[in-house]
Amino acid sequence: MKIRITSDSTCDLGALVKERNIGILPLQVNLGDKAYRDGVDIVPEDIFKFVAETNVLPKTAAPSIGEYEEFFKKELEGYDAVIHFNISSKSSGSHNFAKTAAEEFGNKVYVIDSKALSSGQGLLVMKACDMRDAGKSAEEIVDAILQLREQVNTSFVPDSLEYLHKGGRVSGMVKTVAGMFKIHPLIYMEDGQLIPGKKYKGKMNILIKQYVEDLKEKYPSYDKTRCFITHSTADKELVDAAKEKVKELFEFDEVLETVAGSIVTSHCGQGTIGVLFIYNK
Repeated sequence: MKIRITSDSTCDLGALVKERNIGILPLQVNLGDKAYRDGVDIVPEDIFKFVAETNVLPKTAAPSIGEYEEFFKKELEGYDAVIHFNISSKSSGSHNFAKTAAEEFGNKVYVIDSKALSSGQGLLVMKACDMRDAGKSAEEIVDAILQLREQVNTSFVPDSLEYLHKGGRVSGMVKTVAGMFKIHPLIYMEDGQLIPGKKYKGKMNILIKQYVEDLKEKYPSYDKTRCFITHSTADKELVDAAKEKVKELFEFDEVLETVAGSIVTSHCGQGTIGVLFIYNK
């Protein structure tokens, strides 16, 4: 059985898309009256510039049902089945659009709500690629992924609450207090929803070590295959500090760095960083 693994662009897998033969359907980013395709004709720097000049956030949009139908038709060429991953259905309408489009293809297209975003979604995409390459059937892959999606640590720490405030996710008072006292709240996903967690205080390159230590305490048993350190154009010093601490405390076969795409960056802003992996129950 020849299986095609695909995903919306929100998986933030960078060069791994080509390496692992993954089909990508870009979501849309609107800067004013101009529309761009995530990962195709817009980069995070364009978003930073737009927000600095206009003081408003970009708007993001999911592909239409028709666009999903065209995408699935194209991706099925030469394959027996397509397994497609979406950003959490509680964060975007893309999953429901894709699910409706998949009905046109019977049991040849499987659509999965990752209940995650960014490389949390990417972890599931990569795991599906692992199983595809091991010769598993589409049904076996889907069944396994539906179990694993409940075991993905999708979490991150923003450098600033500016974008979250502009997006209506935190109040002006919270943003002001956080800025004054250098407070950086942990944001994590639970059942597909973003939830605020522990509040870290201080400089990012210091608190990032505490964040990694907290992850190790919370998830002592984990899938050692890979870990993602994903950031929205954060300083190299910060990324290196996170990598060093992860390698010190964990035993991953791979620690992979990826940069968040335009969709995720539009909501979290510059300097956000997360350590993401699959844990064992």
